[in-house]
Amino acid sequence: MFLLRSGAIDGYSTLVSKLGHNPVSLLQGAGMVVAQLRQPNSYVSYESTADLLDHTAAQCQEPLFGLRLAARQNLLAIGDVALSGSRQATVGEALNFARQYLYLHASGLHLEQASRGERAEVRLRFDFSNAFGLLQLSQLSAAQLFNAVKLLTGGDSPQIRLHLQQGSARSAHWQAAGDYGKVRFNSTFDGISFPIDYLKRPPLANEELLREHLLHCVQLLKAQYPENLKAQVCHLIGSLLHTGECGIEAVSNSLGVQPRVLQKRLRAEGSSFSQLLQETRLDIARLNLLRETTSITDLALNLGYADVSVFSRHFKQWTGLSPRNWRAQQPPNVEI
Repeated sequence: MFLLRSGAIDGYSTLVSKLGHNPVSLLQGAGMVVAQLRQPNSYVSYESTADLLDHTAAQCQEPLFGLRLAARQNLLAIGDVALSGSRQATVGEALNFARQYLYLHASGLHLEQASRGERAEVRLRFDFSNAFGLLQLSQLSAAQLFNAVKLLTGGDSPQIRLHLQQGSARSAHWQAAGDYGKVRFNSTFDGISFPIDYLKRPPLANEELLREHLLHCVQLLKAQYPENLKAQVCHLIGSLLHTGECGIEAVSNSLGVQPRVLQKRLRAEGSSFSQLLQETRLDIARLNLLRETTSITDLALNLGYADVSVFSRHFKQWTGLSPRNWRAQQPPNVEI
C-alpha cells in the first residue's frame, strides 16, 4: 500500500463545497472520512486519494480540479520535506533533500531531475496508476512542486513552467494562467522546468510558515500528550533538528515557557533537555540507519551536526559502535 500525508489535499472540502457538491459523500465514496483530513500529518491511501481526486473532478465538472486545489495551498501542503528543504544551502540541494526524504510525505512518488539546454526539469514518477491515468493527482503534485520552487527561488511564472502529459483542458470558472502561467499540456513528462541557474540560488526560507507549522505541532501535541511534557519536548526536538536551531530556547519558545522553567519542570520528572535531545537523536539515527539509502553524512546534517565526525563520536558513545558498524550488524528487516 502506498501512503500520502493528508495535508497534501488541504482545502479539499472547502473547494468541493465552493463547487456546489458535498465533500462528505465524495470522501465516503473513496472510503475516507473528513476526520482524516483534520490532522495533516496523518496518512491516507495514496491510491484512494488518486481515485478521490479524479472522481471529484468528474462530479464537479472541473477538469482542472488538481491545479485549482494546489492554487489554494501553501508550502505546508508538502510539510516537513518542503520546510526542511528551505534550510538547505541552494535550491539544488533543497531538491536533492526532497528526493531523499519524499517518502515521509508520499510513498510511491519519485522526483527525477534532468536538464534540457539551459533549463532544469524536475519530473514526477508514480509507482502506481488508476483508470484515469492519475490525471488529477498529476495536476496536484506538479502544481505543488511548481508552488514550492516558485517560493524557494523567488522566480516568476513565465520562467517556471508547469508540464502535464495529459491533453489540454480548460475550466469554465477558473483560469489556471493566473497562478501557473501557460500550462504545457501534452508534454513529455509531468512536472516543472525552470532556468538551470536557479539551482544555485539560496532558497528563500519562509520563517512565518515555519512558525505556523510549529504552532500547529504544539497544539496537536498538547491535545495528544496533555500531561506528558517529555513526549512534547521529544516531538518538538524531532521537528527542529534538521533546521539546525534545536536549542532549548527554540523548544521552550514553542511551548510558551522560559528555558529555565522548562528545565525545572523536566528535572522534576527526572530528566533534562540534554538527555531528551540525546535520546531523540539516537532514536532518529537508528531508524534512518536502517534505510540503506540514507548516507551517514546526510543523517548527521539532519540531526543538527555540522561535523559528521562529531556525530560518529557521539553515536559510538551511545551504542559502543560507529554508525557504519551498527548498520552492518543489523539483521535484514529488523524493526525498532
